[in-house]
Amino acid sequence: MILTRPSEYRDLLARSKSIAMVGASSDPLRPSYTVFSFVRTGGLFSVVPINPKLDEIDGLRAYPSLVQYAEALGAPDIVDVFRNPASVLPVVDESIAVGAKAIWFQYGVINEEAIARADAAGIDVVVDRCIKVEIARFHGGLATAGLNSGVITSRRSGVR
Repeated sequence: MILTRPSEYRDLLARSKSIAMVGASSDPLRPSYTVFSFVRTGGLFSVVPINPKLDEIDGLRAYPSLVQYAEALGAPDIVDVFRNPASVLPVVDESIAVGAKAIWFQYGVINEEAIARADAAGIDVVVDRCIKVEIARFHGGLATAGLNSGVITSRRSGVR
């Protein structure tokens, strides 16, 4: 089912414990690292990076594929996808094969064929939403620009 309402996102997050983050990065300047780090340190979910180019991120073992993740840890509740939209069909196929319950396509990861394939397989699908933003919305930590800086202002830094 394609989830479109905040209450549906909240319910999905409430019933989930494990997140496999496909495309997680070790580069602190990339959104896929920021989101990974936020979810990892929040204490609500077990999050594991899926990236064939990395051995680990912040001391957590990175798995090269969802299949290898599932062999070691079982099926993830949510597969969070940070990939180019043109390359997500194999991620959907792997998600189906390992028995993932949901697939979450981050901002800008929109591939209609992949969405339809996951939906047809009975997987819950979230499209063009950030899992970090939704977790922060329901559990605290959301402020301007999605960062909890403690300072909210309409002034740009360096502008007088």
